[in-house]
Amino acid sequence: MDVDLIIKNANLSNDQTGVDIACKDGVIISIERGINANAKKTIDAQGHLVSPPFVDPHFHMDATLSLGTPRMNVSGTLLEGISLWSELKPIQNVEQIIDRALRYCDLAVSMGIGAIRSHVDICDNSLKGVEALLEVQRKVAPYIELQLVAFPQDGIFRDPNAKVNLINALDMGVNVVGGIPHFERTMQDGADSVKFLCEIAAERGLMVDMHCDESDDPQSRHIETLAFETSRLGLHGRVAGSHLTSMHSMDNYYVSKLIPLMAEAEIHAIPNPLINIMLQGRHDSYPKRRGQTRVPELKNAGINVGFGSDCVMDPWYSLGKADMLDVAHMGLHVGQLSSRLDMEWCFDAVTLNSANIMGLEGYGLKRGCKADMVILQANDKIDAIRLRANRLFVIRAGKVISTTKPIHAELDLSERPKKLDPSEYIPKT
Repeated sequence: MDVDLIIKNANLSNDQTGVDIACKDGVIISIERGINANAKKTIDAQGHLVSPPFVDPHFHMDATLSLGTPRMNVSGTLLEGISLWSELKPIQNVEQIIDRALRYCDLAVSMGIGAIRSHVDICDNSLKGVEALLEVQRKVAPYIELQLVAFPQDGIFRDPNAKVNLINALDMGVNVVGGIPHFERTMQDGADSVKFLCEIAAERGLMVDMHCDESDDPQSRHIETLAFETSRLGLHGRVAGSHLTSMHSMDNYYVSKLIPLMAEAEIHAIPNPLINIMLQGRHDSYPKRRGQTRVPELKNAGINVGFGSDCVMDPWYSLGKADMLDVAHMGLHVGQLSSRLDMEWCFDAVTLNSANIMGLEGYGLKRGCKADMVILQANDKIDAIRLRANRLFVIRAGKVISTTKPIHAELDLSERPKKLDPSEYIPKT
């Protein structure tokens, strides 16, 4: 048998250990022990973890890497970030957006990300961001699946041109309907916006992903309306609620009603751990609310939850490096997801769960899946999160597209010189 690539001695994220993976014509054709084939390239994983690519289900690529333009967010709040973004939009051009987005995609590939869902602001009559990201989508297609959401940042009703702009963006090729009901002028306008946007998605056969209740206000309850409209219009499995931070502050009785409604509608939930804990609770003294939505409760109710990164070096967040393991690490800590099963689930929240949100086809480590994967300098999923493990090889369609040398520390302790590999320092279970 002739193949393009064999990865030998791999531990897989689905708990198989010491197996080989054979790839041909961009597809996984075999996963078993001791594959004997003629391969154009062979990689010895040496017992390291092989995972499907990381997936970021919530990002803002039209703003990424714009930190400091035209100024910094001094207060660090969500609302100042929105105000700052409104200052940046008119002074940036299509070429600048493309350049920043492509630089970010290069970084994302090196960190093992294979798919990104990016919201693109349509509250700009020239639709510069839409034009730019559609071009980026075309350019990066060989190595990143980029999904775009038509996002009315200033409110579909609050902005006088947003309705027309959103339709134009969808006609141009953006294929997910977004919204921000909590930013409309009134609670009723917010609820009406959910209904309006879901009806557009139903008419066009599109998915929905709304910034929903990104607030500390426990009375911000647009996720309830989103669940209702999803069920009414038969959009089950095609709708995501992003952020959902108000749920952190809701009373337990109301949440005990809300979460079953979400599960019934098969709504996906997308917390953004790094950004949620940075932006929420800003009006609190002490104790300060974490802001991250009720991840354990959503997970335990059978709701599909995927962690997003949201921002990297932009008006809302001045840090970040396209590291989905950093996102999982923070989500684990803030959600107090400390059992072994919960920690492993946090890895799934930046891989399998998020791929499900985006509806990715051929994703995973099974025969017949696309030969897209990442070899990590870790032995298992928990170890990968603990270490925010180094990405040794990033593979797309059976070809290596990024490599990073293993990280070792050279210790000189006088009489005890030693070479230390962090992935070796794990408990044996």
